Amino acid sequence: MNKVTPIKTAKYEQLPVAVYKSNQEMGQAAALDAREIINKAIAEKGRANVILATGNSQLTFLEALRNLDGIDWSKVNVFHMDEYLGIDPNHRASFPLFLHRHFFDFVTPGSFYPVPNQPDDVEQACRDYEALLREYPADMVALGFGENGHLAFNDPPYALFNDPVWVKVIELAEASRKQQVGEGHFDSLDEVPTHAITLTIPALLAPRSVLCIVPEARKAEAVRACLTEPVSEDRPGSILRQVEHAQLYLDRDSAAKL
Repeated sequence: MNKVTPIKTAKYEQLPVAVYKSNQEMGQAAALDAREIINKAIAEKGRANVILATGNSQLTFLEALRNLDGIDWSKVNVFHMDEYLGIDPNHRASFPLFLHRHFFDFVTPGSFYPVPNQPDDVEQACRDYEALLREYPADMVALGFGENGHLAFNDPPYALFNDPVWVKVIELAEASRKQQVGEGHFDSLDEVPTHAITLTIPALLAPRSVLCIVPEARKAEAVRACLTEPVSEDRPGSILRQVEHAQLYLDRDSAAKL
């Protein structure tokens, strides 16, 4: 896969932004950068730890990444970002199932640690997952913005830039739940669970590299707000402007309001 050239680049405070001609090219560019990060980690310490997101915005990236040559996936530990609480693991909206369908059916990582969806003790499950993340410090996280600017399931007003924990239970904002219906993961709003377990913002910013992948016109307003309005927990994605190790990938549609 050849290097992809963006049609435009910019910088918002500390955040480099690259705009690509299409969703496809955006996904390819992010995948090529991810391969470099993964291989550098493997070269340095024999293993890479990555956190992957789910959702339609990640599809071109995951497809490009699974088709790349030159990654020894047996040396990669994959962690997860969030999951609905109480969802049937076989429901089409289950995030581990999504990752299997779009990624693990094609590559086999050394280990995959899904966020639990039906733990007996939810608080203990959160602490256990946080302990795992601290035991295996992440080299890279790949994530997106929600339509309300959320990172993972850190919706306003639960998006705390200085959250004291790395993993927690949150109540899902209606905007997030509607987005899940709009993306075809559920047939109606009533079907969407009301709570989820999510990595918090400090956990998402802890990896050495943060790749934020945001295509599609429906994200254009979130992109505009997160990049041009004041950095605020009301716009969780805006925090990326204040970290030195993040990169934002957009397509022409998601960058349309910039």
